[in-house]
Amino acid sequence: MRWICILLGSMVLLTLAAMAQENRSEISLQGAGFFTRSTSGNGTAYSTTETGGFLSTYRYHLNHWAAAEAAYGYDSNSQKYLVPAGAFRIQSGIHQVTGSLVLNLPYHTSSRFNPYILAGGGALMFEPSGNQFNTLSGAQSQAKGVFVYGAGVNYAIRKRMSLRAEYRGLLYGTPDFGFGALSTNSVTHTAVPSVGLTFRF
Repeated sequence: MRWICILLGSMVLLTLAAMAQENRSEISLQGAGFFTRSTSGNGTAYSTTETGGFLSTYRYHLNHWAAAEAAYGYDSNSQKYLVPAGAFRIQSGIHQVTGSLVLNLPYHTSSRFNPYILAGGGALMFEPSGNQFNTLSGAQSQAKGVFVYGAGVNYAIRKRMSLRAEYRGLLYGTPDFGFGALSTNSVTHTAVPSVGLTFRF
C-alpha cells in the first residue's frame, strides 16, 4: 500500500510539473480600433464616431488545438441618432466583456507563426459620459448582448513572448440609452482590429 501511495503521489507530481512546463496560461494587451457600421430602423438612423481603445485577454490552453479565453476591452465614442425631430448624440464609454473558444489552426511546429480563430459571446456596457457636447440629458447606462467572432496570428519573438495581430467582429443590438424614440430594433456590426503583445506562463 505504501508503494502504491508513493507511486500515485509521484505520478501526480510529474503531471503537475509537466503542466507547469507546458505554459498553458497566456495574457495579452492590445491597442484596438473600434469601427461601427451605420444602420437604421423605426424611422431612426444610427451611426457612431470612429475611435480607438484597448483589449486585454487571458487564455488557458486546454490542449495544443483549443483554448478558453476571457477578454475585456474599452473605448469611448459618440453614438449619433437622426430622427424626424432632429439629430442627437450621446458620448459614452463602452466596456466589452466576452468569453470565447479559440481554435489554433494547423501550423508547423518550427514556425514562428501561430494562426487561430475564435467565437463566443458576452456583453457591451454603454456608459454615458455626461460630456458637454451631448445633446440629450438623462441618458441611462445600458448593456447589450454581443456575439463575437474573429481570427488572428501570434508571431513568436521570444520563447514566451509573441506579437499578436487580430481582427474581431462584434454583433449586437443598437443602444437607445433608455429613450424609446432612439430605438432602431436593428443589429449593428463593429470591427475591432488590434495589435499587441502576448506573454505565456
